[in-house]
Amino acid sequence: MDKAALYRTVWRWHFYASLFVIPLVLILSVTGATYLFRPQVERWEERAWQNLPTANAVSPDHQVQAALGAYPGSKLHTYRLPEMEGDAALVHIGLAGSGPAMRDVFVSPQGEVLGALDPELRIMKIVQRIHGQLLLGKPGSWLVELAASWAIAMILTGLYLWWPRQRGFAGVLWPRLSSGPKAAWRDMHAVSGFWVSGLALLLLLTGLPWADVWGSAFKTIRAEMGWVEGKQDWAIGGGTPDADGHAGHDHAAMLASQSAMPGVIRLRTMSLTDMAGIARRENLAFPVLIAPPGAPGRFGRKGADNWTVRSESANRPLRTTISYDGTSGMEVSRETFADGHPIDRVVGYGVAWHEGQLLGWINQLIGLLTAVMLVTVSVTGFVMWRRRKPREGIGPPPRAADRKIARLLPAAIGLAIFLPLLAASLLIMVMFDCLILPRLPRLAAWLGMQALKSS
Repeated sequence: MDKAALYRTVWRWHFYASLFVIPLVLILSVTGATYLFRPQVERWEERAWQNLPTANAVSPDHQVQAALGAYPGSKLHTYRLPEMEGDAALVHIGLAGSGPAMRDVFVSPQGEVLGALDPELRIMKIVQRIHGQLLLGKPGSWLVELAASWAIAMILTGLYLWWPRQRGFAGVLWPRLSSGPKAAWRDMHAVSGFWVSGLALLLLLTGLPWADVWGSAFKTIRAEMGWVEGKQDWAIGGGTPDADGHAGHDHAAMLASQSAMPGVIRLRTMSLTDMAGIARRENLAFPVLIAPPGAPGRFGRKGADNWTVRSESANRPLRTTISYDGTSGMEVSRETFADGHPIDRVVGYGVAWHEGQLLGWINQLIGLLTAVMLVTVSVTGFVMWRRRKPREGIGPPPRAADRKIARLLPAAIGLAIFLPLLAASLLIMVMFDCLILPRLPRLAAWLGMQALKSS
């Protein structure tokens, strides 16, 4: 295949990948940029329960009893230490009944229930579901993973098309805005794509461990290779970490252990008030959750008789989980980020970067810039397509007559092995091209695929 034919082949794949990816890139960029500022948004969302008077404050035990009293039959799951003096405590409870309905109840320092939120309807939870599942559940997770896989292909093919090939820096490192509309749009697309490519690939790759197919395969490989130490601390396919029941979703164990116990903390030598004092002295990163004995999933993995204090910081390297004996209050175990397997630590750093929390506001601004540039690349690409699109069909770049594409096969096979959904979609496309398009010449012409039969 000569260079011109190779260029046109790559261009066509870049075009088809972009046509599918652009709408989802816009959605994921906007929701991802929003999620970067989760701490600030959640602080704003809870603004009505902050800066409260602290005189005549009651104990955490009394705060929990007030929350449970406001929702008869409810059960305590976790107690969140206030971030700042004067903030209400957040008491996470399971409502009465067989379903998994939960409430985040905010209780003043004086023990007054000020309000409650459904954790599934909080702003960042909705943004997270859009970003990870498009509000479609498991199928949405697969669609997002497929889009991410094709986005990687789009970026790699775009870099090939951008490659200077004996051109100057204008139009390569900065756009030529005074060279006419065609060159200006092309340069804004290519130059923005070049500058954002590294950051975009980093975001896409750090998001793969969460993806349903890729993440499940990765989890299996980790188990087979003996890379697992402790439970997985990130979710797969929009589920919960390690899929064995978070306090907010798998409540059967909690409800069973607390049945007929209106105040489980009263039945233990160590009270919640005692544990809150211990947790404050640990100086853990916010949010700090205290789970009573019997809490399910990650919170109860050190024994049903133990209290658990856990930092759920979005900056994963700051997370710590400490288990205390329910009778004596002695420390039973301590798990920090550094105790995890090196593979888990690498993923943890990637997750923290992906969520914009690894380097604080610097990470947030870099993530926001990445999202803005991805939107720019998507919009300019769409405008370029509309400007050159013919009246009939979608107008893909012309296909090369040379059908010997052996030079592209190693790269295509490598991507397919690394990205299973990309491989599956490529197989479907080949079957569609070979078995269906020959019987639908008008559709083939509209898709710009008729050249396959005439070349």
